[in-house]
Amino acid sequence: MSKNTRNTAFRKVDVDQFSDEIYQEDQAADESATGPSDAEVQSLLSKGKNADALQYVLTNAPISTKNQGVKDKALQSVLKVLMSFKAPEIEAGLKGLDQARQDTLMKYIYRGFESPSEGSSAQLLVWHEKLFAVTGLGSVVRVLTDRKRV
Repeated sequence: MSKNTRNTAFRKVDVDQFSDEIYQEDQAADESATGPSDAEVQSLLSKGKNADALQYVLTNAPISTKNQGVKDKALQSVLKVLMSFKAPEIEAGLKGLDQARQDTLMKYIYRGFESPSEGSSAQLLVWHEKLFAVTGLGSVVRVLTDRKRV
């Protein structure tokens, strides 16, 4: 004869708290994040420091904020920086990026594909090709599975 299996006293962890319906994002989301400064980005681009501008916009990416306006403004800054690079300069710009910034850049590239503008798709494809050659498939998988969006 079988025992009563409805007894849940043996559980040490309440698995019901991990249900998808009640899952909440990180509670410590930074609502004060403003993203990269347009003036700083424009200053770096006007001096011809495209690699520094790329570092700056990726370092100050507002990933932890939920304010979509801030994220859209940051996307425009990143696209402005990406469009300022010439094709031979792209590889040199990617060499100075660590893995976290490379993944953030891949997020921005995919976000740029969502809302293409005049001439941006071809440039984004070039960036994707060069970044994929450096990072491999791992970056694509990390970006597609990450819950934090840019």
